[in-house]
Amino acid sequence: MEAISGVFRSREDAEKAINELRKAGIPDQRIGLIAPGSDDRELERGLPVTDTEQPGMGRAMGAAVGGAMGAAGGATLGLAVATLAVPGIGPVIAFGMVGAALLGVVGATAGAAVGDQVEEELGEGIPHEDIYLYEDALLHGHSVLIVYADNDDESEKAEDVLVRSRAMDLDELRENWWHELRDGERAHYHRDGRDFDHDEESYRRGYEAALHPQRRGRAYTEVEQDLQSAYVGELDTAFREGYERGLAHPGRVNEARK
Repeated sequence: MEAISGVFRSREDAEKAINELRKAGIPDQRIGLIAPGSDDRELERGLPVTDTEQPGMGRAMGAAVGGAMGAAGGATLGLAVATLAVPGIGPVIAFGMVGAALLGVVGATAGAAVGDQVEEELGEGIPHEDIYLYEDALLHGHSVLIVYADNDDESEKAEDVLVRSRAMDLDELRENWWHELRDGERAHYHRDGRDFDHDEESYRRGYEAALHPQRRGRAYTEVEQDLQSAYVGELDTAFREGYERGLAHPGRVNEARK
């Protein structure tokens, strides 16, 4: 199966897209949505997370959350729903089992029951390389929609729906995300007299590499072998500097939100 994602400026726009996906024949169990929470009553139904958990560290939500979502069948959009206060992001609502798995990767609780179930049934799992973009989208008040297509025909239908529904392009989101960071990173890099314009591409790759859920909070030396396999011949000084800055990114985001 293929995971197809879209980011929407509002939850209402995402809900309209979901209705169109249903009309196109995509079943509910292969549609997931996460959106910023805004209703205190919804948050009261959520499950707590510990103070020690960092955003983006969880691989998937645990069995307790899975049970809560199963019991919430028939909720908004006809999908199971759960709410959590995600560290670094704030209140987030997850619709559907796919939404639960995505929320787990973005920054949820211990356990992997939902994630294992989604990966077993849907194949390729959540696109981890884009998680930092989904986090940033949620921080900006946007909603993230994930669709699992069972074949090429469904893929085309889903992509067509997202385009017609004016989902925000991930490549554009990626460039916007970096544009917001770029001046600060340039100033940081220039403090030691280095040429940011020359090294930016490698620096940025290192920065993004540190935001992958499997590397969050892990020192460069701890994941160096993995990085060597993923970025063959690219681990220069600028890449490592970018990685170190990327490691500190969640903390800077949290501090800015206070």
